[in-house]
Amino acid sequence: MRIYQLSQIGEFHTNHNEDALAIAEIGNDKILLAVMDGCSMGKESHFASTLIAKLLRKISKELSYQIFINKIIKLEDVLLKEVLENLFKELKELKSQLHLEIEEILSTLILGILDPAGKTVEVITVGDGLIVVDGSFYEYEQDDKPDYLGYHLAENFEDWFQSQNQKLSLKNISELTICTDGVFTFKNFDGAVYPKITEEEILDFLLINKKDQDGDRMLQKKILKIEKTYGLKPSDDLTMVRVVFN
Repeated sequence: MRIYQLSQIGEFHTNHNEDALAIAEIGNDKILLAVMDGCSMGKESHFASTLIAKLLRKISKELSYQIFINKIIKLEDVLLKEVLENLFKELKELKSQLHLEIEEILSTLILGILDPAGKTVEVITVGDGLIVVDGSFYEYEQDDKPDYLGYHLAENFEDWFQSQNQKLSLKNISELTICTDGVFTFKNFDGAVYPKITEEEILDFLLINKKDQDGDRMLQKKILKIEKTYGLKPSDDLTMVRVVFN
């Protein structure tokens, strides 16, 4: 199994990449995967996505330690819920301690707990984004008004979690990609004439095609290929994590 990752600033942004990602081991040989997209209309939107990434790594370490000490086994769906509940709690506490406004903690989240041995994964999407599994596309689009986690920190976590319907339980997978909606924003910026390529072909090349999979920079090479051959760059920040089983 190989895990590829990419996060880059979009052409429409000048100061900060508002996306972030997290990859971390989490008890019982599981792996946490996450991509975040900070709200462009929020305040310091890169802060929210980066903060969530750091909290997810912290939570992964803490849960891994608990699992090791107590010698217990937790399935992916249990871990997913525990991670989210801890994230919910940590964000709520930090909002209070740092006197943060709602606009400072708004970020989308695609969170997955992967079992490499069993080739199974539990995924939840909070807000918008794209998940691709073995060639099947699961796009979550909320009319540019994502229902951010930060909106719900005053609510009861259990009630909020049960209301979420953007969940996937996937088995016997051979490939998985999670990415922010920047993947839909490729545009020409130099005005030159290039060969044509459709959005479907871009998505296939980035998220399904296995060219250059022997190197760790597969996604970076694909992005460069799209730019040099077709003159296209993502206008919005783009972040993705792609898992390919051998």
